[in-house]
Amino acid sequence: MIEFHLDSGSGVSPYMQLVRQVRHALRLDLLRVGDQLPTVKDVVAQLAINPNTVLKAYRELEHEGLVAPRPGIGTFVTRSLAGESLAAHGPLRKELERWLAKARMAGLDEESIEALFTTTFRSAREEDIA
Repeated sequence: MIEFHLDSGSGVSPYMQLVRQVRHALRLDLLRVGDQLPTVKDVVAQLAINPNTVLKAYRELEHEGLVAPRPGIGTFVTRSLAGESLAAHGPLRKELERWLAKARMAGLDEESIEALFTTTFRSAREEDIA
C-alpha cells in the first residue's frame, strides 16, 4: 500500500501532491489494478490534513479513470500507468545511481543535487516545448 508524504515547501497543493504520488506509484508499477488506496481516515491520521483534501485527490484520480470508489469498502486502482517504458527503468536507474555517486564525490550535498537535477529537468522540458 502507498504511504503518502507532504512537502509544505514545495509550492504544490496537498491534494495535488497526493494525486502525483499515486500517479508516480502507478507509473512505477508500485500500485497495480485492484490495489486499495489508504482510506481517507488513515491518510488524515497519517498526515494531519483535512479529509476534504484527500477526497478531492481521490475524486481527481477517479475523474482520470485511475481509481474507483467502492462504497463502504474503499478506493481501488482501476488502471495502471506502467507501460513498456517500465523495462527501461532498470538501466536508467543504474545510470542515475552512477550520476548521483559522481555528484556526491564532487562534494554536492543532497539539496544541491536535487536543485541541479530539478533545474536541468525543467530546462530540458522547456527546450522540448519550444
